[in-house]
Amino acid sequence: MLLIQFTTESGARRIGVLEQANIRVIDGYATTYDLARAAIRQQTGLAELATAALGSVTYSYDDVAKSGRILPPLDHADDAHCYVTGTGLTHLGSADARDAMHKKIGGDVETLSDSMKMFRFGVEGGKPAEAQVGAQPEWFYKGDGSVVTASGQALRMPDFALDGGEEPEIAGLYVIGDDGVPYRLGFAIGNEFSDHITERQNYLYLAHSKLRVCGLGPALLLGTLPAHVTGTSRIIDQKGQVRWEKSFVSGEQNMSHTIANLEYHHFKYALFNRPGDVHVHFFGTATLSFADGISVQAGETFEVEAPAFGPALRNKLEVAKTTFAKVTAL
Repeated sequence: MLLIQFTTESGARRIGVLEQANIRVIDGYATTYDLARAAIRQQTGLAELATAALGSVTYSYDDVAKSGRILPPLDHADDAHCYVTGTGLTHLGSADARDAMHKKIGGDVETLSDSMKMFRFGVEGGKPAEAQVGAQPEWFYKGDGSVVTASGQALRMPDFALDGGEEPEIAGLYVIGDDGVPYRLGFAIGNEFSDHITERQNYLYLAHSKLRVCGLGPALLLGTLPAHVTGTSRIIDQKGQVRWEKSFVSGEQNMSHTIANLEYHHFKYALFNRPGDVHVHFFGTATLSFADGISVQAGETFEVEAPAFGPALRNKLEVAKTTFAKVTAL
């Protein structure tokens, strides 16, 4: 089941189930958050509750998308109560990439770079036995709910950025229950978006490079993540022509960590178990246009598509003028 959040022409919020070309509205709930909170209270599955509340009203997905009324698949009324985070060095990539990576991380661990050591930790210990704790992944913070951009909206890169490049990823979407338990609603396709030139200057600049917006959605896939996910990432120029295109893979079959291990190492912190909060957690990628020497320009469009997640995520790159407020001492 795929859930879509959107607004009507009058601006009212709606949530519905994607049925081929149409969105069938779920009655009684205006947002994914409301639906999830109700499912937690009733101790029922999200898909079961959504099915029980399906109404008769439908909207054309294309009409809603073309008019810019798609919303992120999950959000919070207060952006400060939505954490956007992620993990890196988690994906093995294609068969060729996996073979090359295993050769890189072989031999004496002390001769490896810090990044390769981290990748090796994941390969060796990222998929622990049930009830065991595996290796910690690389972890980063992107921002709060204000950085999440819906499909069809512009990704705004600050004018001080050195690069704005896509990272096609899958994100887990969570709501923290009143009992402090993280409840996973499902998964969404995303463009984690990063400043790769800043990161390449020095890996200690990773934190700076990740403080950017991201694209998410348009749909929320309920249930478990398929073990093997295939997709395509594209850069489309200002004339509408594909300038770069590459397939990508995700899912645990193509990862060095289990989803459960990545979730454990995020939610083990009490800070991230505050009742009512929303979490968007990116799981990493192995496919970047930047790695192929592509520099995306303002006015070009990122497109991330994976059949399991329904319609493609599309965002045009814009450069945003930034202003700096001088700190005033009191």
